[in-house]
Amino acid sequence: FVQVRVLCALQVSAMAGAEALEALRRFESGNDVRQIIQCSEGGRALRLLKRREDVVKKAEIAKQEIENETKKRKFATIDQKFGGSKTDQLEEEFKKQTVGLVSAEEFRARRMAIDDLIQGSMNKNKAENLMKVHRKMNTSKLSFDDDLESDEEESEEEEGATASAPPKKHFGKDPTVDTSFLYDAEREVAKEIEKASLIEEYKRRQEAVKKDRLEVTYSYWDGSGHRRSCVVEKGFTIAQFLSKSKAELEKADFPELRHVSLDSIMYVKEDLIIPHAITFYELIQSRARGKSGPLFNFDVHEDIRMANDVRIEKDESHAGKIVDRKWYERNKHIFPACRWEIYSKDKTYE
Repeated sequence: FVQVRVLCALQVSAMAGAEALEALRRFESGNDVRQIIQCSEGGRALRLLKRREDVVKKAEIAKQEIENETKKRKFATIDQKFGGSKTDQLEEEFKKQTVGLVSAEEFRARRMAIDDLIQGSMNKNKAENLMKVHRKMNTSKLSFDDDLESDEEESEEEEGATASAPPKKHFGKDPTVDTSFLYDAEREVAKEIEKASLIEEYKRRQEAVKKDRLEVTYSYWDGSGHRRSCVVEKGFTIAQFLSKSKAELEKADFPELRHVSLDSIMYVKEDLIIPHAITFYELIQSRARGKSGPLFNFDVHEDIRMANDVRIEKDESHAGKIVDRKWYERNKHIFPACRWEIYSKDKTYE
């Protein structure tokens, strides 16, 4: 055994640093080495080994106690900084008082005392909370309320003078400020009602204007002119005017028109073929002009000014022509039919 131990010592001395210690630890963990140590030098090595293990255990226990104490101090510091509830403090005090052997009666008495203290603390907190709520409700809404309280003594006379004035419950609008640019639902409703009434009034007046009488001078054209006149309302369409004029021409000198439909008759004014759906009122309102004169004058007159001014429109008006479409199709290549074209509201004629 001594030889084996010597060999082991030689091997350990041959290694260096951490590798030597690790090799020795692995070597000492074997059962054979324990038997060698137990039998060597009357058990001295075994006693040293046990003493070493006791030292390690005591060191671990001391380390654990230090860690526990550190945790307790840490939590105690946190409690001191942030403060624990009153209930927790009373419970902790109760635990300290009941440590060890305590009789049941003493335990119940201390428990009841702690419960009474806890209940009193809770009631006190409730009362404080209620007072905070009332205080918050009674505080002023002004941001400079603290300054007013600090100057309370200086403003006693002013407060006495204004005590008779009724307190203002809220801030109202300044009646002198112009608020017409702000949205007001009632004002908008009133505007809409007024707008609707004005539209109705305008329509009523326009209908009255459309019922006014208008004398239209026209000429039935079959290659030569046959001038006639007809009285219609301003709201009449060209189709209604042609229907009335056709009936008058049939009774007088042109019975052949009885076999001509209304769609086959055209009304030509100032070299423009006026569509049947257009009314006299529309021509008058828009002050439309044709190639050779205005479309809103339906009488016949000439411009008798001695000197013409290019800055002023001509004021002469020509009689409109009632023409059979078949005649127009046969003669549209010769004057005056070659100048005629269909009237358009969006076009300007010169």
